[in-house]
Amino acid sequence: MASGTITSSEYITHHLTNLTYGNHPDKGWIFAENGQEASEMGFMAINVDSMLWSVGLGIVFVWLFAKIAKNATTGVPGGAQNFIEMIVEFVDDNVKSVFHHKNSIIAPMALTIFVWVFLMNLMDLIPVDWIPHAAALAGIHYMKIVPSTDLNVTLGLALAVFILIIFYSIQQKGIGGFLAELSLQPLGKWALPFNLFLELVGLIAKPISLALRLFGNMYAGEMIFILIALLPFWAQWLLSVPWALFHILIITLQAFIFMVLTIVYLAMAHDHH
Repeated sequence: MASGTITSSEYITHHLTNLTYGNHPDKGWIFAENGQEASEMGFMAINVDSMLWSVGLGIVFVWLFAKIAKNATTGVPGGAQNFIEMIVEFVDDNVKSVFHHKNSIIAPMALTIFVWVFLMNLMDLIPVDWIPHAAALAGIHYMKIVPSTDLNVTLGLALAVFILIIFYSIQQKGIGGFLAELSLQPLGKWALPFNLFLELVGLIAKPISLALRLFGNMYAGEMIFILIALLPFWAQWLLSVPWALFHILIITLQAFIFMVLTIVYLAMAHDHH
């Protein structure tokens, strides 16, 4: 176990704790030294490591795709251009198969979601001790490097999708049409309160399910890597490599599911009943 003298419980807790900065009621604006201080900061706190890694990976995505697009050739493409084109075509095919309306934003947004979530998930394949240990040498107590294991990040992504759902529902149907959709189906005007309850539950469940599905799968995968790191060295290699190979499928699948559900929800927002 790379944790040295600390107990297994302390090791797990350390690796699952974010670097949090916020306004503590007694100490003012500080970096939390433990989970209790972070919880005491309440809403006025930010998980700095999640923000740094998620924004950083977003910048990597934009830089990489912009560079490939700038150097793209109509002749025989290189390996990098061929790979990027394959991803773009894959996303475009999924958008065309699900979204049957005219909206120039949907395909670029779907591409952004797929690649960005994939990159955030991909950080789970980095050995769990490497970067936290390097951060500790620099005097940083905590450093979680997988943004999608932070519920704040997945809820933030889902909230952005939810806002778009509301926006396009009102844009396409008008405020009256949107309210009628919420209150008059599935049982008609005589069951308006019941209809409204059902539709509101279904509407709110969309972002919550998006966020919790991604968070739950990635958090569980990270936990397994941490538990494997607690085993003897020979057992770590015996178990971590097969789990990492299997986890490649998980991180790709979760990015794909988040993208497809976003397209489906936005297509439903454009549909008229």
